[in-house]
Amino acid sequence: MYSPLTPFDGALLVDKPAGCTSHDVVDRLRRHFGFKKVGHCGTLDPNATGLLIILLERATKLQDRLMADDKTYEGTMRLGVVTTSHDADGEVIAEKPVPPLTSGDLEAALAKFRGDIQQVPPMVSAIKHEGTPLYKLARKGQTVEREPRLVHIYDLRVLEMRLPDISIRVACSKGTYVRTLCHDVGAVLGCGAHLLHLRRIRSGNFDVKDAHRLEELLQLHRQQLPPLIIPILQLARLPAR
Repeated sequence: MYSPLTPFDGALLVDKPAGCTSHDVVDRLRRHFGFKKVGHCGTLDPNATGLLIILLERATKLQDRLMADDKTYEGTMRLGVVTTSHDADGEVIAEKPVPPLTSGDLEAALAKFRGDIQQVPPMVSAIKHEGTPLYKLARKGQTVEREPRLVHIYDLRVLEMRLPDISIRVACSKGTYVRTLCHDVGAVLGCGAHLLHLRRIRSGNFDVKDAHRLEELLQLHRQQLPPLIIPILQLARLPAR
């Protein structure tokens, strides 16, 4: 027999803090509020911050659809240092002097990555090889061949240039690794690079300015939550983006 929808069938927009995984956010919300089903729409690396769409109860059925939406990020790329994971969490494997780049030099490099590009996923990722996540193989010092993936970069621009650091904004399709994008830009520039900081500011129809801090949510009681939840029927009517 069909049961009516409840105020808890919907989405919660969370501003993920640094230092925890996306799964940690899901687990803490599930346990704190006593939900049976909780999911998220697009993993953020542990030290990345920003918008994490959390789906509750029957809204988890919309996970694949919402996860396919395009994303927008702001981050900082550090030139001259290459790491195993393409971000600040990895081990440094190469250091090179940063040339006196001009804004024109940087624009010429970034232009190569706008539009459709083939991106090789990093070894430190959740993509599976013969059933095993790549990051587990990387921890053992193993490297396996990864097939390039087609992703689309809608927008890639410089927000601020203070060498060796460059602040950027990236609008991209799902499955894009911004840290690998930074790594590849560094290779084109000839000095290497890695992602220093990353913040997701938009996912599909949703913006981080409308998100709630995890710490504040965990101070609420279950019955205080419904006004913050986007109802499932509203989610179902949203156009794909």
